[in-house]
Amino acid sequence: MLTMQKLSPQRLWLLACYVAAAAALFSAPLYLSDFRLNLLAKFLAFAIVALGLDLIWGYTGILSLGHGIFFGLGAYAMAMYLKLEASGGKLPDFMGWSGLSELPIFWKPFGSFGFAVLMGILIPAALALFLGYFTFRNRIRGVYFTILTQALVIITTTLLVGQQAYTGGTNGVTGFSKILGEPIASPDTKRMLYWATAAVLVAVFILCRYVVKSRFGKVLRAIRDGENRVRFIGYNPAVYQMVVFTMSAAIAGIAGMLFVLHVGIISPSMMGIVPSIEMVLWVAIGGRGTLIGAVLGAVLMNWAKSEFSTTYPQGWTYFLGGVFILVVVFLPNGVAGLAAKLKFRKKKEERSEPEHERVEYPAM
Repeated sequence: MLTMQKLSPQRLWLLACYVAAAAALFSAPLYLSDFRLNLLAKFLAFAIVALGLDLIWGYTGILSLGHGIFFGLGAYAMAMYLKLEASGGKLPDFMGWSGLSELPIFWKPFGSFGFAVLMGILIPAALALFLGYFTFRNRIRGVYFTILTQALVIITTTLLVGQQAYTGGTNGVTGFSKILGEPIASPDTKRMLYWATAAVLVAVFILCRYVVKSRFGKVLRAIRDGENRVRFIGYNPAVYQMVVFTMSAAIAGIAGMLFVLHVGIISPSMMGIVPSIEMVLWVAIGGRGTLIGAVLGAVLMNWAKSEFSTTYPQGWTYFLGGVFILVVVFLPNGVAGLAAKLKFRKKKEERSEPEHERVEYPAM
């Protein structure tokens, strides 16, 4: 059992920071307006998907530009439940406009909240497992894997747009009014949904931290640093890659379900190539290979995007692009990497030999 004596001052300080951050997170409804609270809740959902992406990219070295699909599939699963709840047993409006007269059979089970949550996790995970089995097993990695994930994005979004009668097409699924019988627009419901999102973020963070600190996580980092060496010492990297890719997709699905609860809409444009690239940027700017960096990157960049677009509606993209350039040039390891850099420099100074103890040797 871990005792206070075994905790170093550094670990105690880190634990205190985590506790303070969690306290500020859960007390946000006390000092934020309803609008700002809903905005923060959306950012926390983005932070969850960033954690999942950091597992596959930051710790395993596999760049995925298709996580928007897993995020979107989770969001669609929850949106289907919310739409049926809002319709009150009637046919959803966009289906009637498209000529359908009866609810499609695959929509019917989504009338259950539990089924929708389960599918929001299992469908992205199953798709990732299917893709990972054929790619990692055949040692397809690097840029080729990245291209495959982008192709998956194009295929899925095209399918969703083309099947307008079943998916809402380019307009997506919207018009939600209730969740579990409670009005979704109610301030009390919004606060409960915020706390649920914050709790899920903390739980996913703890889970990811446990994974990366375990033996499984050590193997993931070994695969990132030298996949062939891992294979030579008897491990099968494909199995570990499939597991972490599936886990990452399931986390993205959870984030998508929470996202649609706060935003009230999901459409193919929200899960395309551009959103998938933005997710990678969050991790890169926050600090690849650092879980707290993924969270900070998602929250800070989306906050900056919101503030710049509000203050400078005509040129906010230039300001945001400037932030990206500054971080890439001056903080190549991300925001979280700055703390590690300062820590390394301090240790280096402590190990350096004091001036008065140095011995000068005569030139030969």
